[in-house]
Amino acid sequence: MDAFTAGLLQRIRATQTDLRQAREAGDDFLAEVELAELEDLQRLAAEHGVAVSAPAPAH
Repeated sequence: MDAFTAGLLQRIRATQTDLRQAREAGDDFLAEVELAELEDLQRLAAEHGVAVSAPAPAH
């Protein structure tokens, strides 16, 4: 795995964690920010042929 792929997957995992934590805290604004970031990262992964194991969480 190259550095780009490893870094991208790490950012996706971190953003998924941040999204979960924002939702658990009831912070709707932060959850929307994290969801947008996650969607951007997943789009970037798809554009570069990087397989992402988990789909984007439901809105």
